[in-house]
Amino acid sequence: MKDALIQFLQGFELLTAEEIDIIADHTQLKTFKKGAILLEEGEVSKKCYSVIQGCVREYYIIDGIEKTTAFYTEGQPVNSFTSFINETASKHYLECVEDSTLTVSDQQLEQEICQRIPRLEQVIRQEVERNTGLLQDQLAAYITSTPEQRFTKLLEEQPGLVGRVPQHQIASYLGVTPESLSRIKKRVFSKERTF
Repeated sequence: MKDALIQFLQGFELLTAEEIDIIADHTQLKTFKKGAILLEEGEVSKKCYSVIQGCVREYYIIDGIEKTTAFYTEGQPVNSFTSFINETASKHYLECVEDSTLTVSDQQLEQEICQRIPRLEQVIRQEVERNTGLLQDQLAAYITSTPEQRFTKLLEEQPGLVGRVPQHQIASYLGVTPESLSRIKKRVFSKERTF
C-alpha cells in the first residue's frame, strides 16, 4: 500500500522526491471495511483522510431519509472542514461504501510534517483552493442542470462510480428517486446506442 501512497503523493507536482518520502514515512494508512462510519452527525471531526483505494460517501439524514451529497474516490481528500477547523459538531456522516484504504491524519501530524517541510503549507493551501473551486463548479452545475444532465456529467467525470455504488445512493446524489434514475439511465443509454 505504501507504493499506492507514493503514487498518490506524486500527483502533487510541487513536491520533490525527498519530500514525498518524508510524507510517506510519516503518513498513517488504515484499511476500513465497507460500511465503516468515519464520522457521525453530532461528532466533532478530529481526522482528515485521503482515499488511496476505495470509496467514501458523505450524507445527511433529513427527516429520517439519507441524502447523499458527495462520493470520494481514489486520490481525493475526505474532510469535514467546518467541523475539523471550527471544532464544531458535524452535520453529516462519512461512510465507506467499499472496503477502503485511507490516509489518516490529524492537526498534530499535519503540523509536524509542515515543520519538516515548511513549504508544504503552500502546497496544502493550493490543493484546498483547487478543491474549493471544483466544489463551486459542481454546485453551480448541480443547481443549473436537470437530473439527466447530472447523470450524464457523472458518467463523464466518474464513469466507474455507477458500478461501484448502490443505485439508491446514486439516485439520492442526483436528487431523484431510484425509479426516476432507472428511467434516466434507460434514456441516456438508449441515446448512446443510437449514435
